[in-house]
Amino acid sequence: MSLLSYSKRLFSLDTLDTRFTGSSWPPSSTASSSEKPQRIDPAKSVTGLDAQDGVSKAGQPQGKGKDNAEPSKWATPEFFLYYIVIGTAVPLMLKSVYDVSQPSHPNYSKYEHLLSPGWILGRKVDNSDQQYSGFRDNIPYMLILLTVHPSLRRVYELFYPVDRRKNQALQKTDQRTPELQADARLDRRARFDVGFASIYLLVLHGTSALKVLAILYANFTIAKGLPRSYVPLATWVFNIGILFANELCKGYPYAGIAQLLGAGTGALNTSSDLKANKNWGGVLDSYGGLLPRWEVLFNITVLRLISFNLDYCWSLSRVEGSPLEKKQLDQSMLSERNRVDTPAKSEDYSFRNYFAYVLYPPLYLAGPILTFNDFISQLRYTPGSISRDRTTLYGIRFLVSLLTMEVMLHFLYAVAISKTQPAWDLYTPFQLSMLGYFNLHIIWLKLLLPWRFFRLWALLDGIDPPENMVRCMSDNYSALAFWRGWHRSFNRWIVRYIYIPLGGSGGPGARGSGGKARAVFNMLVVFTFVALWHDIQLNLLIWGWLVTLFVLPEVLAGYAFPKRKWKDNPGAYRMICGVGAVGNILMMMAANLVGFAVGLDGLRDLVRGIVGSYSGLVFLAAACVALFVGAQVMFELREHELRHGIKLKC
Repeated sequence: MSLLSYSKRLFSLDTLDTRFTGSSWPPSSTASSSEKPQRIDPAKSVTGLDAQDGVSKAGQPQGKGKDNAEPSKWATPEFFLYYIVIGTAVPLMLKSVYDVSQPSHPNYSKYEHLLSPGWILGRKVDNSDQQYSGFRDNIPYMLILLTVHPSLRRVYELFYPVDRRKNQALQKTDQRTPELQADARLDRRARFDVGFASIYLLVLHGTSALKVLAILYANFTIAKGLPRSYVPLATWVFNIGILFANELCKGYPYAGIAQLLGAGTGALNTSSDLKANKNWGGVLDSYGGLLPRWEVLFNITVLRLISFNLDYCWSLSRVEGSPLEKKQLDQSMLSERNRVDTPAKSEDYSFRNYFAYVLYPPLYLAGPILTFNDFISQLRYTPGSISRDRTTLYGIRFLVSLLTMEVMLHFLYAVAISKTQPAWDLYTPFQLSMLGYFNLHIIWLKLLLPWRFFRLWALLDGIDPPENMVRCMSDNYSALAFWRGWHRSFNRWIVRYIYIPLGGSGGPGARGSGGKARAVFNMLVVFTFVALWHDIQLNLLIWGWLVTLFVLPEVLAGYAFPKRKWKDNPGAYRMICGVGAVGNILMMMAANLVGFAVGLDGLRDLVRGIVGSYSGLVFLAAACVALFVGAQVMFELREHELRHGIKLKC
């Protein structure tokens, strides 16, 4: 295999996630190609927003798009002009931030204290982002864990091949049916997961593990103890309340609990009190494990708590008989849609399986997010998408991304510069815009790397969660499509458990302005939840509302320029879309800078520095031309995918 062909395979969609290509799916003979999947829970599709990426409505890889795709433009004179623009712009973009990251720059002394000793060509490294530094500094230990956990499972399975009770039943019948084998595999994996997760939780959070378990038990009691009609509302109230309570009570320190119960010294405990062991709560707090602030990363766990309760609630209304048997599908080769939509067996909604799901070690800290139904299905049957070759390629791809991040942090100090509130007037409009741009790129990479690491760990352990980052940050021109591909598993969770139950866009019967208005209102609710879920901060609330506001121009443009009216002039339509894409990109950058980088004040300073002079306006016009060129390349990339029968909807 040549280096070029290997590189193509390494960076292919199939390596990233087979959900995009359907390469590991069963042949279409397992079900009628014209039959729609039977959805048997309230999260029914009312719009195309939750359509499976790269998948037809029949649950098979899409191929219709090949006939609708336009001819390739890669070798046209128009695109050769674009190549010149890109080949000129990208090096200049990198150089602009590299220049302001030099020790000779006047602002260097203001952020030098945020830099750490590096390992590339004598450069210092910008490890000033607290969230990413926690991941980066612990990579060696996590690599050990990534190796040890799957190895221990294999040793366990070697000594305990199946549940003994089920093994005895199999011996009596002298018949190892696939279903019984699957049940035995679920029992074996769940037992190991519960044991390892218990140790993992204790090591991570120490005595605070009891708080986590108390929340888990309370949520489980809501699902199992309340009447079915009360479960959804009670689940949402409880879990949103937990998000606020965790933040406001700072993780419920035992010292505060002891004082509340009257067991303290009468005043807030000082550090000397704790050392003197005058408060039993302070003693317990001193054994906080590796991550004493357990509440910081608990938000991701809340999503799994909600998933279990709602999946269980919806399973109670399922019809008689297995929908998989009715469609004669091979349960060992189900698509993700069928795994998510098909309820587990009633006995599978047990506390043991719930515990194993919520605290599954590879996905506990950061995801990606699996629904409970999907998790149980994968415990029964190893997904056909998992293979040693594909997992190896995915691991190499993770290492390439990690090295890319290291190079950026060693040569582009965009994060450290933005943290010190420097004198912005020392930067040119081009440099200011590139500082914001590469800040967003580093945010994208700092989220991508943990998600891919933990997904790689899960793949090595025989579980295939969704890929969270579908496209590079710079390969997005649509606000709607961007949020389908950014934190994709969270997006799909939101669609299933919030957007569709709210009514989506109202369904086929709610066309026109009323349907769109409802869709916009539902998106406002969704992004308000997303902002509060991330953190209870004003910047994030503003970010959520800005995202909803910035979706409106795209929706309105869709009304003003419907594609069907331009089918005879696709070239002109592509140019109009390119102009709209430029506006979308600028608005998305602004919203994300507010929410995750410089805040509202920082964005105001950046904008003032860019448009506050004649030269800045000239630069802005040139930047819009460059963005227009980039949008045209993005359009052609999607046409290229369509010519291969792939439609990612992002």
